[in-house]
Amino acid sequence: MKWLMVFCWLMISFCSNAQYKSFKLLENGDTLNRVDMNDKKVGRWKIHVNALRVEPAYDEEGVFVNGLKEGVWRKYDAYGLLMAKENYKWGMLHGQQIYLSEGRVSREENWRAVDPVKKFDTIDVPDVYDDNILIRKIIKVESYSQPHGTWTYFDPETGRTLKSETYVLGALYQPQAQQLSPVAVDTAVKKTPKPPAVLEYEKANKNKKSIKVRHGATGG
Repeated sequence: MKWLMVFCWLMISFCSNAQYKSFKLLENGDTLNRVDMNDKKVGRWKIHVNALRVEPAYDEEGVFVNGLKEGVWRKYDAYGLLMAKENYKWGMLHGQQIYLSEGRVSREENWRAVDPVKKFDTIDVPDVYDDNILIRKIIKVESYSQPHGTWTYFDPETGRTLKSETYVLGALYQPQAQQLSPVAVDTAVKKTPKPPAVLEYEKANKNKKSIKVRHGATGG
């Protein structure tokens, strides 16, 4: 009777997965790494990535939708420690990404994915003079996944924040200093009032054609 139940369970599992070209059957009846009849990855997947040059080997797991990564994907090192928790949309990084070193957070990133069908997109960007003001812009889609938002770097040992920077559509955001309106400056030179003796001398010699002035110079 027991073997009959096992056989029936296997037949049900086989029939339910007959729509897939290939898949991996787990002991509990779940399936992994499914490929549909259109050769597209679907459902839950576990993938092993071999070491390449200085990059270590790792395992990742998550969900494919119509051949593209979707939702949360996790990466683990050779010891099973979590290396990264990434979010995907349309097969591209989207939202917050968390990266760890020996199980401790070392970096947080923010990305923005755009529907590949779109040629233009609408986005709110901070005003260059006031971060509290957002300006809505229509942009041409050049890249479908870009750094967008705050990136924060941590000391994995202490958790202390080392650096934080903000990106807007792939470019590092550097707000300019607010420009002040020009201030009118009085460029007129203020003259020193003439002493009374000088004024009296000029008045006395006002109508004279030539005035001999002793200037203290010597020589011819």
